[in-house]
Amino acid sequence: MKKLLPYAKDFVKRADMLLLTLCVISSIFGIVVISSAAASFNSPRYLIVQITSFLIGIGLFVLFTVLDIDVFAEKWAALIIFEIVLTLLLLTPLGHADDTGNRAWLRFGFVGVQPSEVNKIPFIIVLAKQISYLKNYKNLNSVLSVGQIALHGAFTIGLIVAISKDMGSALVYLFILILMLFVAGLKFYWFAIGLAGAAAVTPFFWTHVLNQRYRDRILCPYDETIDPAGFNIRWQSNQSKIALASGQLKGTGLYQGRQTQSGILPEKQTDFIFSVIGEELGMIACVIVFLLLLTIIFRCIYIGVKSHNTMGMLICFGVAGWLIFQTFENIGMCIGIAPIIGITLPFFSYGGSSLFSIFAAMGLVSGIKYRPKPERFRSLG
Repeated sequence: MKKLLPYAKDFVKRADMLLLTLCVISSIFGIVVISSAAASFNSPRYLIVQITSFLIGIGLFVLFTVLDIDVFAEKWAALIIFEIVLTLLLLTPLGHADDTGNRAWLRFGFVGVQPSEVNKIPFIIVLAKQISYLKNYKNLNSVLSVGQIALHGAFTIGLIVAISKDMGSALVYLFILILMLFVAGLKFYWFAIGLAGAAAVTPFFWTHVLNQRYRDRILCPYDETIDPAGFNIRWQSNQSKIALASGQLKGTGLYQGRQTQSGILPEKQTDFIFSVIGEELGMIACVIVFLLLLTIIFRCIYIGVKSHNTMGMLICFGVAGWLIFQTFENIGMCIGIAPIIGITLPFFSYGGSSLFSIFAAMGLVSGIKYRPKPERFRSLG
């Protein structure tokens, strides 16, 4: 034990302990709320999974902090193969559909893993490696460079859509890709070309890929003629807004929310955990949750800005993009201004894959601070 003490002290000194503290506070807050949200299920499973994932997540934070990301990124081909194999496993008997019919889960006995969550880590690392190489040694804005990056992004996102039909996760990946390219300095005309291309294929995608129910889910927050009675497409959104409104400023108290404890609020431990917070702990708690997530996001951005190399900066912004999209989309879903597409709230929603993956991502960011100097200067002390 004494031999480990110097390493522990060095870790505390060099790692981003503020980031870890914020993540731990958010996760414990989430576990408390999940205990209330899942109380009506009369099963300890949800708490056991979340607490176990939390402890694994702390271990992954430490591991990814001390990991030499430069050496790890050199194995980019292996990381891509890992992404592909993990996703293709969904086509085997190990693959299972979720409540929405998306084939998004792998089941190993009683353990479930969501590949789209786990794969965000190698996706960000490989993309950061690719963009930084093209930016530093080639011409990032050349047709060839943009084509390579577009092919990487399209293949990864296309694989998710084709196999798991998980449009929510696909949008998270797309946002990460766009933000990392923007931060890297891709010219605006490339974004304009991409937007024009997306506009060109949207009619076909809208008509031939998305079914009518999914189209209605997307348009529902903005078109009052869709399910005006509120018993179909609008049901989840309406119950979420009722829960938030009934909590008022201070909430009804843990285990006391009518919408939550009666089971009227759907997916209360996952997609609508923010509504549970609003109902049982009130608007003050909702603001605290939002500020916690915002602080974590800004901390990731701050570490990225302070990074001494392009790849480290891009990793930080990629992780920040992951948090930004999921935070605003999930809260938007709960308050009825964004489509319900199955996006969870980072750190707070129930989900083992989501929790330990986001802790690993935070470890990547902490690792950028852990090794602030470029590799060629490290030997100088």
